[in-house]
Amino acid sequence: MRLEKVLKEKFHFSSFRKGQKEIIQDLVNGKNVMAMLPTGAGKSICYQLPGYILEGTVLIVSPLLSLMEDQVQQLKSRGEKNVIGLNSFLSFQKRKSALHSLHRYRFIYASPEILQSAEVIHALQKIKISLFVIDEAHCISQWGHEFRTDYLKLDDVKRKLGNPPCLALTATATSKVIEDIIRQLDIPDVAKHIYSIDRPNIAINVQKVDSLDDKIKETIEFVKCLEGPGIIYFSSRIWTEKMAMILRENGMNRVAYYHGGLENDDRLLIQQQFIQDQLDVICCTNAFGMGVDKANVRFIIHFHYPSQIESYLQEIGRAGRNGDLSIAILLYCNEDHDLAKSMVLHDLPNDEEWNLVFTLVSNPKQKLLLHELEALLYERYGISEVKWRFMKYQLETEKLYVNGSINLNLCVDKAKQKIVNTVHQRVRLKQKNLASLKRWIENKDSCRRETLLWKFDQALEAHPESCCDYCKFDIQKYRKTDHTSKNDEFTDWKEELRLIFKQNGERQNG
Repeated sequence: MRLEKVLKEKFHFSSFRKGQKEIIQDLVNGKNVMAMLPTGAGKSICYQLPGYILEGTVLIVSPLLSLMEDQVQQLKSRGEKNVIGLNSFLSFQKRKSALHSLHRYRFIYASPEILQSAEVIHALQKIKISLFVIDEAHCISQWGHEFRTDYLKLDDVKRKLGNPPCLALTATATSKVIEDIIRQLDIPDVAKHIYSIDRPNIAINVQKVDSLDDKIKETIEFVKCLEGPGIIYFSSRIWTEKMAMILRENGMNRVAYYHGGLENDDRLLIQQQFIQDQLDVICCTNAFGMGVDKANVRFIIHFHYPSQIESYLQEIGRAGRNGDLSIAILLYCNEDHDLAKSMVLHDLPNDEEWNLVFTLVSNPKQKLLLHELEALLYERYGISEVKWRFMKYQLETEKLYVNGSINLNLCVDKAKQKIVNTVHQRVRLKQKNLASLKRWIENKDSCRRETLLWKFDQALEAHPESCCDYCKFDIQKYRKTDHTSKNDEFTDWKEELRLIFKQNGERQNG
């Protein structure tokens, strides 16, 4: 009963969700664990609860700063003071102070990038790491849908920290990705806890429309009639702003847009307004959702579909976390397919950009250091951070750069050909994933839930009453039950922020 006691005392839950207890038991017994739980299934408790049983510190690698900060704040709101996020949000002085007192912390969240710092590793080596957690572990696999090159260096980090027990967590991974995660982390003796990705309380509805105008009309109608709150996903920042304006023009004032181009303060404000039920609808890119702890989201609409099934599952999984009936609606028209194809290549350097890099690297008059090449590509040529991370990884993998300096003994042309072949392989994988999602969207001959699970080598245990558009279901169940208007106008943003922090403070003191 010890685990249940900690669960009640620290998290105020009386029972575990499916899979949580089995994972935690293996971790407190010192085993390495590979776990896949569906989005919204309470993955964070799987490593937070052991932190109150194991001696030492739990180190959690998290891919997004916003996700990391949200998880840190959640723990603090539960009364946990010994938690910190090591990331670029820390000032130089605060980071220096934190590194001198890491032994004080029960939970340390860190970005994969900051774990490449010798100073940070040296500080972590002085304390006992009881558990090494990799959140969103599919990022470590070259076959994963959100492959992050900095994740590939975590095995070396783990070794430098004395190979503590490891927990690799993901919500969506094929069997091929799972095996690659285990191989990359070098944890062959691992307990696997692979649970169904199915969320039976979420009905799946895919609907074809004739034109973009029809899609806009359907979106307006769904937002008007469906029980909220809700999230609408778009593939471009422009469309998030445009649809938010359209919805407001149609009488829905509690709507905001969210994308990576907003200032940090604006993103924080919008996210907190949504969590505090001061907004009914968020029009957003995929920059929104991960780490947003909101249990009562009732609908997800995809105005544009993503580029792979894994992303789709993660995004619809943000609905119905409290177990209530929820609905995921995907609207598409023929024009969307070309847009999706262009988005596949958005984060990968194209041939022209690679040619630029190799021209700069091969310049006999100027042997650029790696950090000089980075600055040049950012400032003069506008290469994005995401593209540069991929470029840097390839340049270092093929030994064009060693310890930040160019390798004068290497044949640049041979290295270039290897890198180009790797990039083309990555493009083909993304195109294959997109084609697979497109086939699923256009399929009208079988249950959507079943075919989703097949792609992850899983079988459907039972059809829920509200399953999908193929199996048919009553959409009336998802309509608003009353018509009381909540479309009051916002107060001044400073007043909104004051109210939010006031409410957060009351919860922490309560």
